[in-house]
Amino acid sequence: MKKLKSVGWMAAGASLLLWSAMSLAQTGGYPQTQPGTMGGAGRMGTPGQPGAAGYPGAMGDPMGTNGTAGGQMQDHTFMMKAAEGGLAEVQMGQLAQQNGQSQAVKDFGKRMVDDHSKANDQLKQVAAGQGVTLPATPNSHDQAEYNKMAKLQGDAFDKAYAKMMVSDHKKDISEFEHEANAGSNADVKAFASQTLATLQDHLKMAEQMNNAVKSEGKGSSGQ
Repeated sequence: MKKLKSVGWMAAGASLLLWSAMSLAQTGGYPQTQPGTMGGAGRMGTPGQPGAAGYPGAMGDPMGTNGTAGGQMQDHTFMMKAAEGGLAEVQMGQLAQQNGQSQAVKDFGKRMVDDHSKANDQLKQVAAGQGVTLPATPNSHDQAEYNKMAKLQGDAFDKAYAKMMVSDHKKDISEFEHEANAGSNADVKAFASQTLATLQDHLKMAEQMNNAVKSEGKGSSGQ
């Protein structure tokens, strides 16, 4: 009799546990594993979808574009800086023709006006295709440099201008190379690549001009 009672109590207990488990499952008492929970494809508690970790649009890849948004920002920044720099080169080239003493400086200044005016027009067309409005004046830093240079004349201007042009074109080449290799928009990259060859020529000319100005300065001081 005792064994029968024990078996009966055990059966009753098992039934109670089974009923409790079924109730909890129906009311959501147990965690439900589904796509989007921690460890799943989506964000925690939401169905797995683009924008969650491991998918396009995750942190580091905004808007699901695998870096396109960042690339577009780079293209935009490059166009704005290139436009400002091109305007500054034209403005400074005009000043070189006015204030320069050496013929090498005057000739280089004219080349800057011609080449950068052409490049500026090409960039305007590219920017218009992207819906970007370019600045119409140099930035404040370049304008301040222009104002300083405008106070110089003759040999002092030649030396300062030649040194500036070597430094500026080294920086320009680095920025244009970066855009040509890592830019996002094909048209902007093509502009950077095409203009790069001209800038490299400018750097060679600037270095020759710088050497010529130094030599002329030494000749004048030795007389």
